[in-house]
Amino acid sequence: MDFGVGYFPTHNAMGPGPLARLVEERGHSALFFAEHTHIPAARETPYERGELPQRYWHTYDLFVALTAAAAATGRLRVGSGICLVIERDPIITAKEVASLDQLSGGRFEFGVGAGWNREEMRNHGTDPRVRMSVLRERVEAMKAIWAEEEASYHGKYVDFDRIWSWPKPAQRPHPPILVGGTGPTVLDRVLAFGDAWFPNYDESIFDRIKELQAKAERPVDVHVLSAPADPAVLERLHAAGVVRASRWMPSGPRATVERALDEWEHAIAVFAGEAS
Repeated sequence: MDFGVGYFPTHNAMGPGPLARLVEERGHSALFFAEHTHIPAARETPYERGELPQRYWHTYDLFVALTAAAAATGRLRVGSGICLVIERDPIITAKEVASLDQLSGGRFEFGVGAGWNREEMRNHGTDPRVRMSVLRERVEAMKAIWAEEEASYHGKYVDFDRIWSWPKPAQRPHPPILVGGTGPTVLDRVLAFGDAWFPNYDESIFDRIKELQAKAERPVDVHVLSAPADPAVLERLHAAGVVRASRWMPSGPRATVERALDEWEHAIAVFAGEAS
């Protein structure tokens, strides 16, 4: 099992390039950045963990931050954790994904999801009631753009005739698509258009990993975000077949990030039987 890091790349904390170099130097396999274009000030949709942290509306643009991280590193996988596809034009997003994958030498992982903030979705013109259908069509449309010289797509929410769009991604047919979420229908989305399931950690995922494995008729990986710094949990994730466990780091100065990395790496060392 590999290990990675999740981070909200904010303008008032350790920058995406220096952070990526640090994460690569310390031996992690991947770095994932969160995305929010904004947070509506009305704050109608409840945040399940209390008061919403300010980092949610202080992040850099996702693909600008990921490009900085890719340019600062040579081996590290960089990814979206997650990209809010329902708030994005699919033709532009397909171009950004392909460009980043080319510029990084094929190191991009495309975490996708519908998000949770309903006002935020509405600001982008997406009706929250149909967000899962919108997500599926936009991902399918992007797959067509990446795979075909003259791509077209005709759905209820995405519709375009033949287009030319280059570059194509370095990874063929496209970067891994990691489907985020833990809702009741998420496994259907993973099987419909994903290469892997990318849930935040909670106890329920272990039964659902078994369900996914029973339903899948092709190889489908599981990556876990927000894993706790607990060797016992890491052992359970490994036994369940999880291929990568990642943990959120705090958005802050280098010293704050390093302390959190120390805690995460100690748990990894205990799990691996390497702790002194």
